[in-house]
Amino acid sequence: MQSNSANVKILIVEDDPEIGNLLALTVQESGMIPTVAEDGHVAQSLLRNNDFDLIILDVMLPGEDGLSICRRIRSEKTTPIILLTALGEEVDRIIGLEFGADDYVTKPFSPREVVARIRSLLRRASYGLVNSSAQRKLRFEGWQIDPLRRQLHDPSHARVALTTTEFDLLLAFCRNPGRIITREELLSLTHSGLAGPIERSIDVHISRLRQKIEADSKTPVLLQTVRLGGYMFTAKVEQA
Repeated sequence: MQSNSANVKILIVEDDPEIGNLLALTVQESGMIPTVAEDGHVAQSLLRNNDFDLIILDVMLPGEDGLSICRRIRSEKTTPIILLTALGEEVDRIIGLEFGADDYVTKPFSPREVVARIRSLLRRASYGLVNSSAQRKLRFEGWQIDPLRRQLHDPSHARVALTTTEFDLLLAFCRNPGRIITREELLSLTHSGLAGPIERSIDVHISRLRQKIEADSKTPVLLQTVRLGGYMFTAKVEQA
C-alpha cells in the first residue's frame, strides 16, 4: 500500500462518462492517479496488468454487474473496494458488503465524501506501517496474524486473504480476547466510522470472517455472538 498519496493508484469502474470523469477529476485533484474503465471486461484487463491501491466500482454496469465483478475481484485480490450505487436501500448495501466490498457511496454523492472514504480505507489498509516496532505478530489456535504486513496465515502456514475490514476486525478481536465488544466499539476500533451508522454491516463482515477462520461458520467457536452485547473472541492469543 502506497503511503504517498501522489503514488496512489485508483481504478474507477463506471460506464457513465460524466460520473466517471467527475470521479477521475476528484481523485486527481486529491493528488492520486485515476484510471477509468467503462465495464468489467476492461477493468479485468487493467487489473491483470496493473496494481491498484483501491477500486471504486459502480453496481449498475452494462453486461456483468458490479456485484458480480466485486465478488470475482475479491476472490483474487484484497484490494479495498468502494461500491458506487444509486440504490438507497440498506439491503442493497448489505448485499454489497456480503460480496466483499469494504465500503459504499450512494449516488448522488459529493466529491468530498468520496475523497474522505478513499482516504479512510487507504489509512486502514496501511494501518500498522507506522510504529512498526510495536506491531508484533499474534498467534491463536495455530493461526498467525501479522499487523505490519496485514497478513493472516492458517495453521498449515497458508495465507488467507482478508478484506481490509475483515483484517481490522480480526486484529481488534486478537487485541481484545475474552472481552465482549459491542458493534459500536468495533466501528471505532476498526477505523470504519465512515462506513455509516449501519451496525448490521459489522455482522456481515463478521459472518465472512467466520467463514475463513472457523471450522464450521454456522456453529462458531472462536468468534461468538453475545446476545444483546456484541461479539467475543474466545481464543487464547499470544505474541508470536
